[in-house]
Amino acid sequence: MKPSHQRWQRSKVIDGDEDMPNSALCNVSRRRFLKVSGALAWSLAVPRKSWGQEDANLEAGEGVADITPPLGIELGGFHRPPGQERRVRGIRQPTCVRVLALRAGQSQVIICSLEVAAFADAFADRVRRRISDQTGVESDHIRLAATHTHSMPGFCFMRQWGAIPEDFMRTVEERTVEAARRAIEDLSPAELLVGRSVAVGGSHNRTTKTFKTEDQFGDTATDEDRWLDRTIHVMLFPRKGKQTLCWYHFSAHAVCYADELAGPDWPGEVATRLRDEEGLDPAFLQGYCGDVNPGDGSDWRGEIKQTVSAIYPALKRAIANAAPVRYLPLRSLRTEARLPYDIDRFQSWLKMYRESPEKCTSGEWVDPGFAEDWYRGNVNRDLSQKELPISLSALCLGDVAMVFHPSELYTCYGLMIRRDSPFAHTIVVGYADGFVGYLPDPKAYQAGEYAAMTVPKILDYPPFRPETAREMTATAAKLLKRLA
Repeated sequence: MKPSHQRWQRSKVIDGDEDMPNSALCNVSRRRFLKVSGALAWSLAVPRKSWGQEDANLEAGEGVADITPPLGIELGGFHRPPGQERRVRGIRQPTCVRVLALRAGQSQVIICSLEVAAFADAFADRVRRRISDQTGVESDHIRLAATHTHSMPGFCFMRQWGAIPEDFMRTVEERTVEAARRAIEDLSPAELLVGRSVAVGGSHNRTTKTFKTEDQFGDTATDEDRWLDRTIHVMLFPRKGKQTLCWYHFSAHAVCYADELAGPDWPGEVATRLRDEEGLDPAFLQGYCGDVNPGDGSDWRGEIKQTVSAIYPALKRAIANAAPVRYLPLRSLRTEARLPYDIDRFQSWLKMYRESPEKCTSGEWVDPGFAEDWYRGNVNRDLSQKELPISLSALCLGDVAMVFHPSELYTCYGLMIRRDSPFAHTIVVGYADGFVGYLPDPKAYQAGEYAAMTVPKILDYPPFRPETAREMTATAAKLLKRLA
């Protein structure tokens, strides 16, 4: 692992795959930024004292730290039985944690994007407390989000889907705190520009061939249909005399690669191209991709070159279209939500295995060894806990709102949050401040889909009730209304 104090950059493949172009982090001059974004001069005609934070200006800062894993530890994201674990044999691209700090008057928030598969709420809580201790930012106003790359380890229990590498997890914790300190030190006066574009062919709904797209999602749209949101959101923070910060959001699993080379998957290759060709060094926030894979669907998992060739031009268009928005007030809220379990279904699983283990050998049961391990771990579970508590949070930057939740949300619910939001721009970030697996629609339970039936067994939770995603979506909508 390279020393974390060095300036971070992605590099060529190490051991075993095609070369990626080298890319240096380069500051974006004012002239360069205008060329890249099609934006406007530094002195934007955006009023600053009209939204309840008197004499406040926006400041933005960023910190980056390398979290490239050591060889030999397990990767998360795909099933491997005991003795056949998927381990890091080489490095396709280095991985990092990137932290955005925002301040307006007395209000401060921190957003951390970690290029890992997932992490538990205990990891997130611990890191948030440590960042708070070292920066003075309240822990409730700090968010951690995983990009959910399947070419990195995970820091939560995943039965036969990758063990927790304890030493590496501690390293990532240290590096995240370090990057947060740098982000605070880097705070400088900034503006905020927001752009959107549609990445046609950059993603597909992996559960059906008959999905609808975001442009059809109107007031009467429901979860009776399956959906795909092809929207890329980009937030640009131009800073006088400093590098422009670029954070973007898109919804697509990072699953193009399933080998044993570690890396950020397609977001890393998009970042390399943007840095090399446009001089911007982007951070990625994963969206609501519970039913979404990358690419146009010709390859179910997503072919890397086709995926990048669709997403990268769309990201460039979003940057070119970026326009100034109100960026005050800066507000942040956090609440506890509770996801109800389907205890009756869980008990039926126990009964099925107890009476007929020979029938629990494939499908939602994965294989005989997985099923046996699940049963041993759950036969004596305390069933008095009927809900899973989660942390749900939101923040706003004037006209821009962000929602953070710990699930793999199906597309329809992310679109509902966007549709019903009182804000002009709403970004819904998944895999945040913990990981609870999928929140699918009721049809997923009726059809016995992987998201509804298998993943709870992987994560060692009872299954959620079919209406749980609807309930969390409603809670998120209420949180946004409180912010407005």
